[in-house]
Amino acid sequence: MTNKTEFYRDLLAQAKALLADETDPIANMANISALLFNALGQVNWVGFYRVLDGELVLGPFQGKIACIRIPLGVGVCGTAAQTVTTLRIDDVHQFDGHIACDAASNSEIVIPVQLKGDTIAVLDIDSTRFERFDQEDQNGLESIVKVFTQSLIVREQDLERPFI
Repeated sequence: MTNKTEFYRDLLAQAKALLADETDPIANMANISALLFNALGQVNWVGFYRVLDGELVLGPFQGKIACIRIPLGVGVCGTAAQTVTTLRIDDVHQFDGHIACDAASNSEIVIPVQLKGDTIAVLDIDSTRFERFDQEDQNGLESIVKVFTQSLIVREQDLERPFI
């Protein structure tokens, strides 16, 4: 088994390959969600929430059905979006205002997606295991979000229209 550094380096290479020739952000969100869901161990949900009209709206994901709309500032996803901060929560049941879309989730990491200074989405990953995500996971996942964001910048330059 490879160590986490090698694992995330390989995962980043796969993400770059998936994003290389595709400019549609929804398609790219779908593939990144599938890649992470299938590659990461002990996760039960991986997906994106998009910022639309001042709230988070469910985007492409892998896992059980999910909450469709989340107000900014509410729950782990809404708080991460509002504060523009990656949140790594070891025990979601201790997070004030946690929204339990799946009662089996025990830990979570949420990474804001920023474009031109605005939060446009968050990547949300849930696990049934407490303390599932550590700093290495955060660093690796943030690098994948950065590559995804770069694909959006290329798209905007090519198509001269907003993200979604």
